[in-house]
Amino acid sequence: MYRTGGRSGRRLSASEELRNNGVVKNVGEARETPTGTPQEELATGERSTRNRVARSILDHGPSTVADLAGRLGLTQAAVRRHLDALVADDVVQPREQRVYGARTRGRPAKVFALTDCGRDAFDQSYDKLAADALRWIRERFGGDEAVVAFARARLAEQATAYRRAIEAADPDQRTEALARALSADGYAATARSAPVGEQLCQHHCPVAHVAEQFPQLCEVETEIFSELLGTHVQRLATIAHGDGVCTTFIPKAPRATEPPKISETTHNASASTAGRNPA
Repeated sequence: MYRTGGRSGRRLSASEELRNNGVVKNVGEARETPTGTPQEELATGERSTRNRVARSILDHGPSTVADLAGRLGLTQAAVRRHLDALVADDVVQPREQRVYGARTRGRPAKVFALTDCGRDAFDQSYDKLAADALRWIRERFGGDEAVVAFARARLAEQATAYRRAIEAADPDQRTEALARALSADGYAATARSAPVGEQLCQHHCPVAHVAEQFPQLCEVETEIFSELLGTHVQRLATIAHGDGVCTTFIPKAPRATEPPKISETTHNASASTAGRNPA
């Protein structure tokens, strides 16, 4: 959702350029601008490629220079040049790559992640309005339980489409089917294998800034995933908590032929860990 004020305290200077130059939908091929091109055309080409770099980070999560070069067909030197400009504009920030399991020798590769201002450039939802509405619901209609009830009702509607996608998939492809359904709703989701299960990764969250104030949104989403997939799931990380990607672990377990019906009283998910990093 669109954030009216970033945590860094200043607005993204290039946000309007990002929006006006198709940062969300620009998928054209990057080309080096020939020598002698007029300055205005040169600047436009630079912005277009820079937008593609930012969009690739949005779609795939925190990325190394090598990752971006491979995905975009650019040299690593060109990627570094664009990243330097994006860092200067507070669109992306460098961070140490998080390593799960045994750490290999040497320093972890540096990855680049979107800042709050960088995420703001991709969407124009009204998170302040949504947060104000949820706060009003909480104060007038039963505290946190009212917020939970709202979140369940809202996600139950979305889950109807997710259920159809899961029911149409083979049992071992249900997480992938859920990821595709989530991507259709703007979550840029992917599924990948893990040593003892699968990980569902959401590289974008349209309600991340509201979920910072109302973690019930993350908790209920985790419950819905559990009910849809018919197994206990565990939320490992969320964008709302400051992580680069929302990550949900789905263990390998026998699943029923038909996913169980969603109800407001089922609580199979690890809601207590929603929005928090694993210990």
